Amino acid sequence: MDAVGLSYRRYMKFLIEHLEPKLYRWCLLEYKHISERVGKKNVIFTNVNARDKAKLSKFGEVYTKKVAKLELEKTCILDPYAKEKLKPADARKSGYFIFGGILGNNPAEGRTKKLTEQMPKAARRNLGKRQLSTDTAVIVAKLILTGIPFEKIQFQDELEIETGEDESVVLPYPYVVKDGKAVVSKELVAYLKRKKGF
Repeated sequence: MDAVGLSYRRYMKFLIEHLEPKLYRWCLLEYKHISERVGKKNVIFTNVNARDKAKLSKFGEVYTKKVAKLELEKTCILDPYAKEKLKPADARKSGYFIFGGILGNNPAEGRTKKLTEQMPKAARRNLGKRQLSTDTAVIVAKLILTGIPFEKIQFQDELEIETGEDESVVLPYPYVVKDGKAVVSKELVAYLKRKKGF
């Protein structure tokens, strides 16, 4: 069990293909949040620069290779442009659920689509029509794969973070709501308050 409140099958792996040119602090905080939510032993990072391996090894298994080069079986790519939505039954069909590690622009640029082109045999599923942060995407996928249909997950449309007197930053992405609060990395919130914006 974890903070989201669900257990899941041991073989289920959440794989993040890092797609940014470097490991930005924001990425690192989202990746740490993923590890906290699903457990270090269930997280894999790929396409990571050799100099960043040590930083990410605290949060999961790390490979410098791209996921397409690992020749994994029973894979599913979470692609916003996929025709089918992820369903609880997909937990029985795939063992590796692959996400693009992206600091998303709004509107989305479709960078995850490159993964699907490199892995034509992988299943493809979406997590709704709206763009999600990487950590929220993993949290949503975990909820679905452990038995909660997408339609039953509660979201907050955006997140406003106060950074000072009469100042705030708005993250224009949906966040899962648990116990009336948005599920977000506390360290990311603190980082944005110190940084005072993007």
